[in-house]
Amino acid sequence: MNQYVRLGVNIDHVATLRNARGGSDPNLLQMALAVEEAGADGITVHLREDRRHVRDDDVWLLRDHLRTPMNLEMAATDEMVQIALKATPKACCIVPEHRTEVTTEGGLDVVNQISEIGAQIAKLSDCGIEVSLFIDPDTEQMQAAQEVGAPVVELHTGEYANAFTPEKRDLELKRLEEAAVFAQRLGLIVNAGHGLTKFNVAPIASIGGMHELNIGHSLVARALLVGLPEAVREFRLIMDRACR
Repeated sequence: MNQYVRLGVNIDHVATLRNARGGSDPNLLQMALAVEEAGADGITVHLREDRRHVRDDDVWLLRDHLRTPMNLEMAATDEMVQIALKATPKACCIVPEHRTEVTTEGGLDVVNQISEIGAQIAKLSDCGIEVSLFIDPDTEQMQAAQEVGAPVVELHTGEYANAFTPEKRDLELKRLEEAAVFAQRLGLIVNAGHGLTKFNVAPIASIGGMHELNIGHSLVARALLVGLPEAVREFRLIMDRACR
């Protein structure tokens, strides 16, 4: 196979820890730079409507100092589109968002929001921002993503990550593999993420044509034991071995 899969690191939960005391420690920019130095290919942040972790000033600070591309996760709202147009990150990933959820639950329903999402993608693309849509591995959603002009899809790996039996995990892995093939036939770039850990990431990294994996919570949790740079290096090594 011998493919290279980019590692995007979501640092939202570094901000969550900072916000728990209301101060500036841990320093989000310092942590992001350490992640880059350790081998990450990009930094992902999710600016939620309730600002529960990453804040507006974090987006501007990271934009001005990161050495790797910033991927801004955001809800499909006019407020977030306007922020993205001003911040001009390298990429935006449009995700579903509900204020009562602990984390993102399921993929974006593109099929029933064709006109709205299409208009948002057009605005972002005109500003030079690469747009991805966070969707379930579903053929209708992928066809809709192509229809609205998204160049990239990020496949939701939550069902795979949360599988409680080997049979269920294998079923979900096959579903993701077939979705990746289908998306590439449509001309879409394929990313994936959600719930990935050092114990389940290898099969996803080895999916043919996989471009990027975005990993956050489990990597930050691992960092509490081994340090953030080492956690990044561990994931990078596992992904590279899976792709040989």
